[in-house]
Amino acid sequence: MQPIIHAENLTKVYHIGKIEVPALRGVSFSIEPGEFVSIVGPSGSGKSTLFYLLGGLTRASSGKVEIGGVDFAALDDAERTKMRRSKIGFVFQKFNLLPTLSARDNIEIAYEISGRSEPLDLKYLTSLTDMLGIAERLDHRPSEMSGGEQQRVAIARAMITHPAIVLADEPTGNLDSKNSEAVLSMLLRSNREFKQTVLMITHNPEAASIGDRILHMLDGELVGIEAGNGKADALRNSVI
Repeated sequence: MQPIIHAENLTKVYHIGKIEVPALRGVSFSIEPGEFVSIVGPSGSGKSTLFYLLGGLTRASSGKVEIGGVDFAALDDAERTKMRRSKIGFVFQKFNLLPTLSARDNIEIAYEISGRSEPLDLKYLTSLTDMLGIAERLDHRPSEMSGGEQQRVAIARAMITHPAIVLADEPTGNLDSKNSEAVLSMLLRSNREFKQTVLMITHNPEAASIGDRILHMLDGELVGIEAGNGKADALRNSVI
């Protein structure tokens, strides 16, 4: 089976004046379709840089990122944007919702810019927002919603296009324990029920443990891989 995500000897060096700051130092791994993989490490370990490279949001200094066998480096900017919009759903720690739009509009705009020819499936939108517990909040703007509600809107936005991959960067970083569990539960449901590949970046080992595999990073390097510890089953059955 062809990996849905393949990273090969990825490096990323930032330049601050004449100073070179290495963020990634030759990271390689593959993720199979339908896996839930967590990447864990302390601040400065290179997790977020890796997230941006895997999502095609920035370019590697060297190495290769393939999504479904397509090398991001071989694409021009327009093709990279099309790939992101059609194949990947993003969930960010800071939500990144448009403040002047309602929750509904924040979700629907992701579908509108995805380039799909078929109209938005309103039944799926209703099912998704019901599942996330935000159906009654769709006419509210982000400033009128709690952090947990905003993150659920961000998840709906990421999933509305039925992406093959969901990339989540510290999705529970700004949430309390109750909302964190709800968000993790939803990511698991997207993985188990909708067969989406989920890659979650986190500094929290307990959150990371719900994955099928956990990749450990330190100082820009991949230093270990282990299996998830079985908490997925407990969370999968929780009610949002």
